[in-house]
Amino acid sequence: DRFAVREGGKTVGSGVVTNVID
Repeated sequence: DRFAVREGGKTVGSGVVTNVID
């Protein structure tokens, strides 16, 4: 729930903003 990977601006994981990790 706390991890987020930049995937073209998609939400990867549990719906976390992917803009966290660039």
